[in-house]
Amino acid sequence: MEHTTNYYNTFIEIAEDSPNEQAAVPPLKGEKKSVVNMQFDMVYENPYKYTSDEVLFAVFAVRREFEQSEIEEQREHYFSKGQPCFRASPLTKQYGWGVHANAEGKIAIYGTETEEYKKFLADDSIKKVKAMRSKRG
Repeated sequence: MEHTTNYYNTFIEIAEDSPNEQAAVPPLKGEKKSVVNMQFDMVYENPYKYTSDEVLFAVFAVRREFEQSEIEEQREHYFSKGQPCFRASPLTKQYGWGVHANAEGKIAIYGTETEEYKKFLADDSIKKVKAMRSKRG
């Protein structure tokens, strides 16, 4: 059985305990891009081009430096068990980005201060879920 992180017609709101009132670009720490930097670049530069699964696996594959011949097998292995979705991403937990998944499951990100973010919150036809809190309690 294959697990998925994809959502459809859903808006992931920032976490209740997010430290940012406005969206922030995740800062680079050192030479190598972090997971959150790669997630941000891929989604921000390509709105509604990729599903959550495609973004999360692509970042994982780049970080692991898989050979092209291994990709399909590694993808099956990666999704053979549940993976954290964008509700657990630092983008939604700490950097102030909401994630909208359209009817095809393709995603785009919107800063918490934007009109689009507010429109998604007000739209009753879209399911809303909150990002996971950083702290318990």
